[in-house]
Amino acid sequence: MNRAPAGAVVTGAGRGLGRLIAAALVARGHRVLVTDVNEAAARDLILAQAGRLDVWVNNAGVLVTGPAWEQAPDVRRLMIEVNALGTVNGTVAAIEAMRGTGGHIVNIVSLAGLTPVPGEAVYAASKHAAIGFSLSTLADLRLAGIEDIDISCVCPDGIWTPMLHDKLDDPASALSFSGKLLTPEGVVDAVRKVLDRPRPVTAIPRWRGLQVRLADALPLIGLRALPLAVAQGRRVQRKMLAKNRSA
Repeated sequence: MNRAPAGAVVTGAGRGLGRLIAAALVARGHRVLVTDVNEAAARDLILAQAGRLDVWVNNAGVLVTGPAWEQAPDVRRLMIEVNALGTVNGTVAAIEAMRGTGGHIVNIVSLAGLTPVPGEAVYAASKHAAIGFSLSTLADLRLAGIEDIDISCVCPDGIWTPMLHDKLDDPASALSFSGKLLTPEGVVDAVRKVLDRPRPVTAIPRWRGLQVRLADALPLIGLRALPLAVAQGRRVQRKMLAKNRSA
């Protein structure tokens, strides 16, 4: 009798990074359900079809730039609900499904969850909440004696996906362009690695992770350096915008 393939859920998988993560899981032999809204329904359907839930990837995210005081309340609420509460609800649903069989929850966060990001304050707040929740819940699992459920946070720098495609002429998103833009494939490769070897936090690229950690350790110096990073990001935006217009 052939054993049914393990089930996996990927939220926000309609395009971009989520779609590639879902494809990578299929290649690894998972039966994958993609979803954006109803985590409980996703879990129940996977359990019915595959018999167990092995991987859950919380990838869905929303980014709206600009100072918090210039954003409408419903815009701020949307980012918190999708990026933070969506991660909370997805993680809890996954834990409920994985109890007794084990599994791996991968939360796609952002370097914005590790450091201040001018122009993206509410987004950064939602990502700080996501990583704080993830690590605290991992600690709760271990304190409860649950060793077979892992939670890994993948924290990439700016990724050249549809989320950033429309931000080239947006000064408020400049910091996302201040480093070397990542390819979605590079982030998917990092997800593969944490699935093989779970890690609580993985920053991509590693040197940017070290950079933001250092800035957080020395906040006054870090805040003073941010204008330089923003200026660099604006230069990259202008160069890419000019290239696109001439193409």
